[in-house]
Amino acid sequence: MTIRIGVITFPGSLDDRDAHRAIRIAGAEPVALWHGAHDLQGVDALVLPGGFSYGDYLRSGAIAARSPIMSEVKDAAAGGMPVLGVCNGFQMLVEAHLLPGGLIRNAGQQFIRRDQVLRVENADTAWTSAFEPGQDIVIPLKNGEGGYIADAETLARIEGDGLVAFRYVGVNPNGSLNDIAGLANDRGNVVGLMPHPEHAVEPGFGPDTTAAMRSGVDGLNMFASVIAATARAAA
Repeated sequence: MTIRIGVITFPGSLDDRDAHRAIRIAGAEPVALWHGAHDLQGVDALVLPGGFSYGDYLRSGAIAARSPIMSEVKDAAAGGMPVLGVCNGFQMLVEAHLLPGGLIRNAGQQFIRRDQVLRVENADTAWTSAFEPGQDIVIPLKNGEGGYIADAETLARIEGDGLVAFRYVGVNPNGSLNDIAGLANDRGNVVGLMPHPEHAVEPGFGPDTTAAMRSGVDGLNMFASVIAATARAAA
């Protein structure tokens, strides 16, 4: 069967085409979806891509989280469909209350662009099962509002329930509490992270590695994970 993964474009999305490319390289079919529609076109999974939806006015992701299609996204997530939010997409997920906490301006008040080492803290989600628990990966990061925050009670629950999907290693680029780079929901079908796995899927275009320049493809396993998870669910 062909796994179909929808990528939702919002006004100001920048990385939707990169997400399409990553999905195609991983072996699935990308499906273009529009923020103003109410039709998910029968896709098996969803990606909310990075960018600056609505110019990041009000709060990053806050307006996009109220786009018409987000009612369908919420229903699909509640039904168990895998949903990935990348950077601005992660901001949408927390603004839509599909993930806890919030994201604020980077601690240094600067836009950050770097190839970032992450540790895979939870390899039991629909988007991380192709990784090993505790595995270190390198994923490009580019954001200005990536500081993860939550109140003490929420933070304790996140940590206690194992909902941290990824954690920054070596450098905390944006002041995120507990070095949190990405989260999963309780069910493990919804995952959000600030770094961009779609920019690390093809040799020659990814982060530098010890093997060669631009050879990093660690992001590909996120898309391979959801393809495998969706195929298992359909079997």
